[in-house]
Amino acid sequence: FVTGDIGEFDSGGYLHIIGRAKDMVITGGYNVYPKEIELLIDACPGVAESAVVGIPHPDFGEGVVAVVVPKTQGSAEPVEILELIGPKLAKYKQPKRIIIADELPRNTMGKVQKVALRSEYGGLFGPLDAGSDG
Repeated sequence: FVTGDIGEFDSGGYLHIIGRAKDMVITGGYNVYPKEIELLIDACPGVAESAVVGIPHPDFGEGVVAVVVPKTQGSAEPVEILELIGPKLAKYKQPKRIIIADELPRNTMGKVQKVALRSEYGGLFGPLDAGSDG
């Protein structure tokens, strides 16, 4: 039975769902599971919710981008979020960009539409940007 979920077993034999196969980001040959990053960002003060997607990048294949909805205007700043989550993530997993948004696009069932985010921000990393995103 194929669900599209990606999971791993812990030492006690329990299965933990860590993401969806279609949402996985492949950056520089490494697999990045958006859920891991979203949980860290959502735990930051001033953050209401977040979504992490892979955006085409000229050097890495995909670049990790986080779209963050603050609890109140100005309560979540990209630099502060990176300072909080950076020590907990490998460098390749850290978002190359954090975008502050008023809301995340949702379907009629209330699920975040990551396809819409990838489409909206797909041109974020142009060839001229490539050198500054290392």
